[in-house]
Amino acid sequence: MPITARSRSRTTVFAPRLAALLRDRLGQDVFRLEPDTIGIAGPEAMDRVLAARRATETERPTFKPLHGRSIGRPEASAVMRTIGGDVREALKKPIPENVDLSGPWPITGHFFLRDLILGNDPYRLRLLMSRNLELTPKLTWSVIAAGAALPRRPRPEEQLTGVARLFADATGYQDRRYAMGMYRRAAAPVCFTVSTLVANALWLGAPFDEGASNRNIIHESARLLPPSWNILRYASPEYPAIDSRIGPADDVLILPLLSHRDPALWDAPEEFRPERWDSIDPDTAPGYLPFGHISERCWGRHMVMPLAELLLDLIRRQGLTVDPEQQRAKVPLVGLLGVEEIRLIKEARGAR
Repeated sequence: MPITARSRSRTTVFAPRLAALLRDRLGQDVFRLEPDTIGIAGPEAMDRVLAARRATETERPTFKPLHGRSIGRPEASAVMRTIGGDVREALKKPIPENVDLSGPWPITGHFFLRDLILGNDPYRLRLLMSRNLELTPKLTWSVIAAGAALPRRPRPEEQLTGVARLFADATGYQDRRYAMGMYRRAAAPVCFTVSTLVANALWLGAPFDEGASNRNIIHESARLLPPSWNILRYASPEYPAIDSRIGPADDVLILPLLSHRDPALWDAPEEFRPERWDSIDPDTAPGYLPFGHISERCWGRHMVMPLAELLLDLIRRQGLTVDPEQQRAKVPLVGLLGVEEIRLIKEARGAR
């Protein structure tokens, strides 16, 4: 359980599988997880495995094949540049001073970011940002199929985002369907990840010391609750040569969840200490992989950090903190690691 002096009454309840990993595997480097899967949490082995080859299209979390169509790296890169441009444009806009960020998180932050970045896009596209669509792929594709069935051309006065224009410029049902799927793949993870990172930080450490930088707070949040708690690589001939414990038919699961708390790598690893990042470079810290390995970083990290810092800055300026009545938060077993729900309220005067 990660704690700070200000949050000793808070209990983080991990899903059973996550709790078992933290209980039984912390400090181990290479170990058998399943009959056909090797877990890796040692920084040297992690580096060697991830540097051995690039991720295949089925291993990439965002740009797996879509509707049976492969997404090549040039196309994926172009789409990420497009959504990156949309984020930069959104950050140029003045933020309304009266925006209310209290309430349940991370959903409140998710809605704020959706409207900030994508607020002028057609409803059928913004609907794809719903977190409810994470419940089942069938629901997602049903929404996409319905939206793609209706042709639509943008009006000249409309100020669509670049990623929405990919849909607006599509011709024919199949192209519109593909463009809507790409919209969901590119835009939704940005809002999901940022709002979850900030919610995690608030749960782990709020109220923060006045001098703590937002960037340090986010890095420390990503250490204790890494957005990508595991990185999968399917069996590959390069891996047995790296470590004899990896068989030729073994898949490999890289586990930042464990390396981020390894006592051999971190002082007081279970404590939330943003100040540790004053002297640590997040790009070179051994075993620190919140956005993937240096050989293949997540393309979205340059969008995630500025948005997370912006959101956290707004929350701190508004004097919001976690409801002191809330003492427990669940961390479910999902791809994006984070607290399920926390409640933000106005910090009581004299609480510090």
